[in-house]
Amino acid sequence: MDIEKVLDDKLINLNLAGKNKDEALRELCQMLVKEDRISDLEIFLQDVYLREEEGSTGIGSGIAIPHGKSEKVTKTSIAIGKLKKPIQWESIDDEPVSFIILFAVRNVDSTTVHLKMLAQIAGT
Repeated sequence: MDIEKVLDDKLINLNLAGKNKDEALRELCQMLVKEDRISDLEIFLQDVYLREEEGSTGIGSGIAIPHGKSEKVTKTSIAIGKLKKPIQWESIDDEPVSFIILFAVRNVDSTTVHLKMLAQIAGT
């Protein structure tokens, strides 16, 4: 997957106001709804939290890469946000998060799409 196909300027917010994990994820999801990338914020968010239960997406150094594979994703996309103030996240280094990269992956896409996207993001 070409990472440029899932990036969009309209899905970047360098001024997230969220004061906790849920508020920050909701802000990113609202951008996805506004740009018609997901059709139901609440169901998609549930899918993101299901993935969070499997293990933390806080990768350290102030970065989290949550993701959800959902039937409510209409177009595989990435929403990116930088928080005004760092927030607590279950990170591998136990440090707060300032930067969130949210993957929204369609259910019909290959089971490895989000892994390929993660590899491209991590390799840059």
